[in-house]
Amino acid sequence: MLKGFREFIMRGNVVELAIAVAIGGAFAALVKAVLDSLVSPIINAIGASGGKAGIGVYLRSHNDATFINISAIINAIIIFLATAAAIYFLIVVPLNKINAIRARRIAQGEPDPDPKPDDVALLEEIRDLLKAQTPNRP
Repeated sequence: MLKGFREFIMRGNVVELAIAVAIGGAFAALVKAVLDSLVSPIINAIGASGGKAGIGVYLRSHNDATFINISAIINAIIIFLATAAAIYFLIVVPLNKINAIRARRIAQGEPDPDPKPDDVALLEEIRDLLKAQTPNRP
C-alpha cells in the first residue's frame, strides 16, 4: 500500500499538479498575508497623497474611480515572486535532489528501488528493437 502511494507521488505529473494546486494556494495565502502586513504599509507610506493611500495617479483630479493604484501592482508582483521562490526552494529543489540521487544510484549499478512496471519495460524493449531495425530513423 505504501509502495503504491510512493509510486503515485513520485510521478512527475502528479507532483507538479499537487504543487500547483495545494501548496501553491497555501503559499500564496501565506505570502500575501505577510506582504500585506509588512510591504504594503511601507509602499503606501511612500506615496500617500490625497484621498487614496499609496503610490498612484489620478486620471481626473481626486476622482477615486480614476485612481491607478501602482502600489497594488507592485504588491502583486512581490507576492508572485515571493510565492514562486518559496515553492521553488522548498519543493522543487529538494525533489530534484532526490531524483538526482536516485539516478546516480541507478547509474552506479545499484538496483532501482522502484522498478518499472512490466508493461512499461516491455514497451521500451519493443521501442529499442524497432529502432535497431531501422537505423535511419531518429
